[in-house]
Amino acid sequence: MDQFLKKLEIRMRKTTFLVFLSIALLTASIVYGEEKMEQNIETNKTNYKKATFAGGCFWCMQGPFDRLGGVIDTDVGYTGGEIENPKYEEVASGRTKHAEAIIVTYDPDKIGYEQLLDVFWMNIDPTDDGGQFADRGYQYRTAIFYHNEEQKALAEASKGRLEKSGKFKKPIVTNIEPANEFYRGEEYHQEYYKKNPIKYKLYKYGSGRGPYLEQKWGKETED
Repeated sequence: MDQFLKKLEIRMRKTTFLVFLSIALLTASIVYGEEKMEQNIETNKTNYKKATFAGGCFWCMQGPFDRLGGVIDTDVGYTGGEIENPKYEEVASGRTKHAEAIIVTYDPDKIGYEQLLDVFWMNIDPTDDGGQFADRGYQYRTAIFYHNEEQKALAEASKGRLEKSGKFKKPIVTNIEPANEFYRGEEYHQEYYKKNPIKYKLYKYGSGRGPYLEQKWGKETED
């Protein structure tokens, strides 16, 4: 009987040890997996790139880019001007020389800069050098702000193709400029098309942008 109990005790100790060993290995595996996942996320972040565009009222530029696969984030704000940290009222007055703009963070492994350019062209009137639709003034100009020489070359090539396409009877006047400081706009402007969908739709169509884009490109531009 004593021998049986001793054998049973030994077996129980072995079983307990194996259970603890299994738990330890499983915990280590989970921790390692989480660390690898975090490392992969950080690695992906270093691969993300930026693209900056001005297309008139920035409310109308965020939705089209937000819908794209491979776009990580978008922010609307101000760039291309003469003062630091401008406020909306200052930019809207035209005195700061900033343009309302959007900065797009994207994963180049999932979407290319050329695709972003295509979306940009399809959401503006590139022949208008006085603003966009109902919004007039330098602050509502159209522009591509390139972040490197590769983006500059791709933007120039894309603009050239659009000019030769015959899609527009007037010259393409959208500027291609080096990117400079981008100032994020006030929070109430971010994703305005989601926060105030009715007001946004009324503005988009009342300003003339909606009907113009539908006439030029069809329903692909709907938010």
